[in-house]
Amino acid sequence: MTSQPEGWRKSTHSGHEGDCVEVGRHVGTTAVRDTKARTRGRLELGPTPWATFLTGLKRA
Repeated sequence: MTSQPEGWRKSTHSGHEGDCVEVGRHVGTTAVRDTKARTRGRLELGPTPWATFLTGLKRA
């Protein structure tokens, strides 16, 4: 059995119509998934790529 990320939480910037992104922790990575398509997979980023991703979001 493949382990799954834990502690999924919804973004505070997500819409009320279900248009949201969730973030969870998974064995040294941060996982991101679309709540409308939870079974379609997730993106997992290590600490450095995750920090770069957040920095890019903050600049947008």
